[in-house]
Amino acid sequence: MRSTGKSMRALAVAAALGVALAACSSQGGARNEGGSGSPAGGKTYTIAMITHEQAGDTFWDKIRAGAEAAAKVHGIDLKYSNNEQGPEQATLVQNGIDSKVDGIAVTLSSADAVVPVAKKAADAGIPVVAFNQGFDEYKQAGAKMYFGSDEDLAGQTVGQRITTDGGGKALCIIQAQGSVALETRCAGVKKTFAKTENLQVNGADLPSVQQTIGAKLSQDPSITHIVTLGAPIALAAMQAQTDTSNKAKLITFDLNADAAKAIQDGKIEFSIDQQPYVQGYMAVEGLWLQLTNGNDLGGGKPVLTGPSIVDKSNIDQILPYTQNNTR
Repeated sequence: MRSTGKSMRALAVAAALGVALAACSSQGGARNEGGSGSPAGGKTYTIAMITHEQAGDTFWDKIRAGAEAAAKVHGIDLKYSNNEQGPEQATLVQNGIDSKVDGIAVTLSSADAVVPVAKKAADAGIPVVAFNQGFDEYKQAGAKMYFGSDEDLAGQTVGQRITTDGGGKALCIIQAQGSVALETRCAGVKKTFAKTENLQVNGADLPSVQQTIGAKLSQDPSITHIVTLGAPIALAAMQAQTDTSNKAKLITFDLNADAAKAIQDGKIEFSIDQQPYVQGYMAVEGLWLQLTNGNDLGGGKPVLTGPSIVDKSNIDQILPYTQNNTR
């Protein structure tokens, strides 16, 4: 597994810089309403955060919680909007440009549609940060920073563990058709565990997800491992297993409180956590540091927030944070 030590040190440096600059601002007497203020004479910055959030996916609650926490620290006016369709998300980015926001934090799930408009923002002098999705495309979008996971590496990590576990066949469930990151995760699994089959489901309709997974498990008893790419999908898969008396081992990406409890109870083997709270926090923090101090975190390379493995060995420590919506 590739080391993420440099990236985690970059996160620590970023946090230290943010605290130091906020302290300098308060000492200078210029403070923003509701936050620690900025060095630029108490200016309140407006940052647009634009994501491809899918309705009902609790993952995004953690992204927003992190972003809002950073915005509160620095007195930032955070404007959050989302659309899972690429063209509509691109329109939201254009709205940010038209509104003359001070910075844009954006996910690049539908890169073909969103990258050109994000690049337009950067060319207009609006700092752009990419996060969560866009590991390979963020520089094309004119973004100087990226905060997220290496999805290919994350998928390979899962495949390696299935191989070590003596797996027979893995089912990798993709809940949003056309999502680059989700496709990359499953491709990564297949790189290190060749007997992997993808299954497309509609993550916005969890009863349908449960039925589709259940039908596949009934049809193919050779499946020994189920890989879901989001915590709500993992919980739907658990119910499908109950309905079909299936005993395949369940692995997931990402966490919520119920999935974390399922890991503790041994119902989910482990989670590959990309730490979305950190992604949301650092996207806003990174823009604030760039706007107020000219910082470019990562030195031209992505700052990795994952993959971080959560299993029986560390779930007791992490579980309480899932209740706070930060893990």
